[in-house]
Amino acid sequence: VQLQASGGGLVQAGGSLRLSCAASGRTFGRYAMGWFRQAPGKAREFVAAISWSGVSTYYADSVKGRFTISRDNAKKIVYLQMNSLKPEDTAVFYCAASGADTVGRHSIGSSRYDYWGQGTQVTVSS
Repeated sequence: VQLQASGGGLVQAGGSLRLSCAASGRTFGRYAMGWFRQAPGKAREFVAAISWSGVSTYYADSVKGRFTISRDNAKKIVYLQMNSLKPEDTAVFYCAASGADTVGRHSIGSSRYDYWGQGTQVTVSS
């Protein structure tokens, strides 16, 4: 699976952005998908995950209620809708694919993911 993230940009605090992660490969629908982010000088951190079916989702506490992960298996795209953005959301965002059957607390570990896309920069100004 090859992943290509896009949709990042510069937005004011309180604004919204929607990230997309386009996948290639016929097995996309078998993978759980996740979004991670890495701010300057900080470790990569988990943001959200969605099961292969799209039925189950899991979020980091820091984004719960503001971000929504979704997927369209027919189009092979995963989305991250980000609302009420804060300056502390500024980071490079990465999408990743995992062979896990479900999503949950175990989804926060980056080692669970087999494939990674390149990052897309999100900058939130105050």
